[in-house]
Parts: sequence; structure tokens; C-alpha cells
Amino acid sequence: MRNAPKIITTLLAAGALAAGLAGCGGNATPASSSTASEGTKLSGTVTVFAAASLKSTFTKIASDFEAANPGTKVTLNFAGSSDLVTQITQGAPADVFASADTKNMTKLSDAKQVEGSVTNFATNVLEIAVPPSNPANIASFGDLAKSGVKVVVCAPQVPCGSATETIEKATGTTLAPVSEESSVTDVLGKVTSQEADAGLVYVTDVKTAGDKVKGIPFPESDKAVNTYPIATVGASKNKDLAKAFIAAVTSAEGKKVLTDAGFGTP
Repeated sequence: MRNAPKIITTLLAAGALAAGLAGCGGNATPASSSTASEGTKLSGTVTVFAAASLKSTFTKIASDFEAANPGTKVTLNFAGSSDLVTQITQGAPADVFASADTKNMTKLSDAKQVEGSVTNFATNVLEIAVPPSNPANIASFGDLAKSGVKVVVCAPQVPCGSATETIEKATGTTLAPVSEESSVTDVLGKVTSQEADAGLVYVTDVKTAGDKVKGIPFPESDKAVNTYPIATVGASKNKDLAKAFIAAVTSAEGKKVLTDAGFGTP
């Protein structure tokens, strides 16, 4: 097991809101994101702690949510899922937690920090990201293990790092990363700045990066499909708004934002 780097937390405040939503729990059918539940007016601030790979999609969903519900505000905190669990268990104020894997959601649940049911709302797989010129001529997962290749990965406790380790074991490949990062966005940053020849990120991150990187799919990625769960944090001070935001994520509109970004369905 490799050593984990220090926690890196990025706070992003994103105003936005969408239609009032009926409170949802577990795997119940989500309400439409365009109507308030039983005429109840939503108000206040909901603080969402979400995996770094959800940054672009949750910013969009939050913006739509707030725009449709004047008087509400969505504050977003993006970081590696394991870092977010640590923050919440140490008392950081959060209303909603969205993880990039079920393992970290289970950690939060085992710590009695989850209220109600957990809903799986998306899936994701890894893809190799390289600079546009692909200086190390990477064409496969095995190429990442070649001598002299500067590859960057997520730390083992982070979902993208755990997925990397799963693929290594399944393929009998051992990587020697020059850096292990606490979030997938940090891995992507090393590639876009050309500090690395390649990085293992999610398909969605490659798509979001556009022409800043070149994506190299590899068949072994199906050995580690990450499922994304979302739930209300037990210490939430605005549970109605938390449930409404979760309903927005799991609604038809929210699902479209996610699938347009490259996420799969659970």
C-alpha cells in the first residue's frame, strides 16, 4: 500500500437552484426537479460535500436548482471522497455527501453520520489521460509500467486510487507512480501542466478537460467500475433542503446532466 498524501480540500461556492422538490430517500422514485413538494417553499442554504470528479456536473445541477428556487443557496465543497469523510466525521458542517465509491459512504454510515437511505446515482470508470502530444507514446494500461514513464495516480484511499490498485491486481501490472494525489482533479492537473507523461483519471475528467489532454481508453478499466452514492448527512441543519437537492441529482434532469458528462447509470 502506498503512502497517502496530505489532505487537499477545495471549497467552491456555487449559487444555483432548481425547482422545489419532494423529499426523497433511498431508491424511491425521485420527484421532478421543477415542482416543490406539496407546495412547500424551500429556503436556506444546503452545503454539499461531493467527490472532486463531480465538480462540473454538480456545479450545473446546483445552479439549476437555485435558479428555480429563489431564497435557497447551494454551497459546494469538492475533494477526494476519503478527505470529505474525514472532514465530516471531524465536525465539518455538511448537509449532503456524494461519494465516488460505496466504500467511503459506508465509512460515513458506520460512523452514524448518514440519515435515511443511500441512493446510488451514477457510475464511472478510469481512462488514461496524456498531454495532447503523448510524449511517452502511451497506448495501453501496460505502457504505464514502462521504465521512464512518469505516471501520476490517486492515493490508495481515494476512490480513483482504489480503482487503480484493483486494475493493477487484475492485470498483474505494477505501476511506479512519481506522484500520488488526494483527488482525481489533482492528477488531471499534473497531466495538463505536463508534469506527468500520463495520469489515471475518470472518463468524465478526460471529457471535461477537452483538448487539454488526450484520452486513452483501455479495456481493463471494466475491472473497476465505481458506483457513486449520495445521502443526507445526519448532522444536517436543513434536511428538507438536503433531500430536495438529492432529488434534483436523481431526477430526469439531473441524470441528463450526468450522462451528458460521461457518467454511466447504476
